[in-house]
Amino acid sequence: MRQLDTLLRKMTERSASDLHLKPTRAPLIRVHGKLTTLDDEILKPEEIQAMVDSILAPHQKRRLEERMSVDLGYGVHGLARFRSNIYIQRGTLAAAFRRIPYEIRDVETLNLPSVLIDFCDLPMGMILITGPTGSGKSTTLAALVKFITSRRPVHIVTIEDPVEFLFTDGVASISQREVGTDTPSFPEALRNVMRQDPDVIMVGEMRDPETIATVITAAETGHLVFSTLHTNSSTQTVDRILDAFPADQQNQVRAQVAQVLRGVVSMKLVERADGNGLVAALEVLKSSPRVSQLIEKGETSALLEEVESSVPYYRMQSMNQSLLALLVHSVITYKEAMKQSTDPEDLSLKLRKMFPRIEERGGEMNPSTADFSEILMLQQYRKLYEEQEEKTKLRMVEKDERIGDLETALGMRDTSLRELEKRVQEVHQEMDRMKGDYNRLRTEAQEKIDKLMDRIKELNQRLMGNGSGESDKKSGVFR
Repeated sequence: MRQLDTLLRKMTERSASDLHLKPTRAPLIRVHGKLTTLDDEILKPEEIQAMVDSILAPHQKRRLEERMSVDLGYGVHGLARFRSNIYIQRGTLAAAFRRIPYEIRDVETLNLPSVLIDFCDLPMGMILITGPTGSGKSTTLAALVKFITSRRPVHIVTIEDPVEFLFTDGVASISQREVGTDTPSFPEALRNVMRQDPDVIMVGEMRDPETIATVITAAETGHLVFSTLHTNSSTQTVDRILDAFPADQQNQVRAQVAQVLRGVVSMKLVERADGNGLVAALEVLKSSPRVSQLIEKGETSALLEEVESSVPYYRMQSMNQSLLALLVHSVITYKEAMKQSTDPEDLSLKLRKMFPRIEERGGEMNPSTADFSEILMLQQYRKLYEEQEEKTKLRMVEKDERIGDLETALGMRDTSLRELEKRVQEVHQEMDRMKGDYNRLRTEAQEKIDKLMDRIKELNQRLMGNGSGESDKKSGVFR
């Protein structure tokens, strides 16, 4: 364990995010997204075996033997916590350690958009932080939970595998449960969490359909749920959730997701222009009537267009728009922006609209300090943007007014329908009453007819019994 702690200290001193241990080669560390050798000492299989044995609990050893891989959290006092995965490769043990600082950074220091804070104030719904491995999902999620902890008097329950950041109670009370130590599985923990009076639930990762279904149910029942998913965009996120279920269940799940999804934040870490670390580029999708409608109808391909057109009103943004913002502020280089974009042609088009000669300058963003035409052009673009923003606001006001008119019309229609239903009920009641009266009168008339017939029969019998020979010729009533 001492040798392992020494390696972890070395990687921390070099500001590395990951440490990789593999037999027959020197330890590797990842610094600013790139792998490099930590030292020249080649590791032997028995050395890695000794390191692993020193940190694994008995139940973790059994899991490693059964599944050939195990996740665990490991802390070095005064240094940091590390999320580790021990696995088998080529019949020998190997390990990867991710450094998790004790100090949890907040949204501002991470240079994240302030729109993310809006998610923390929601009373219920599902918020997903997505991105590839090492994109900053856990760090961002921890920053949001920290914000809630310091401001809202709620009960937060986290379910993680393993526990990464260690939270302390603030205004909120927080309980952290580790899969394998505090609970047998994600689904079991989620089933039990409903009895623990939570307001906010944080699930480390939605790994399987059962976990996804339980997270959606938790959001439906009035909880604010945060979780992560390994996807690269909001469109892919919705599709991944739906694809996790059988085809006959997807319509129901689509309707549930449209109702409970409040936001998707898709992340990617990009190298800074000054070479001093990485910065996050984010795609942000927020719930809106149009977004919910697109998800419910299955038109997820139109989500990107809705995101890019909703920047002024909802403060959404696409990944290309985020890269563009970083590029304009000279945080990243033109080359890095094009490299990290999933749609470089679209990003190039957006750049040429703002800076027509940017490609002629090789991606250089800074114009000549003596060229007033550049300043004038920026002013024109700003004026056009402000005009477009004003038009967008007016359109949104018109839409809101139209929605209000439609709601009023629907209300009046509902009132008319209720009055019509009431009138129909009254008509039915009147018909039932008249039918009852008719049946009663018919019964009474029939009784009178029956009595009259009996009386006629009786008189005929009397006349027939008291008659003479003459009466035989004229008998009956008319004698």
